[in-house]
Amino acid sequence: MTHVATLIFVGRFRSESFLEFIRHRSERLSLCAAVLAAGPERFEVLVAGAAELLDAFELACSLGPIDCLVLDHYRAGGPAARAPACELRSAP
Repeated sequence: MTHVATLIFVGRFRSESFLEFIRHRSERLSLCAAVLAAGPERFEVLVAGAAELLDAFELACSLGPIDCLVLDHYRAGGPAARAPACELRSAP
């Protein structure tokens, strides 16, 4: 079953570095990810895929790249019949 979740990461970010980290990890785990909001203190990411892989993605991003500091993270969402067609993009 495909799960969809919005992951929220709070901390101190270099946006371009964290965006690349998200892109790489989601690709590696075969997840669909779209950045909903990106800033120096908060990132929101919509992710779709297998529940176990969402957990792995959340854990990896909570550790983040070396030049970013994730202070907290949480999620919202649950199972969905169909994953949304999404592709990683920067927030508007």
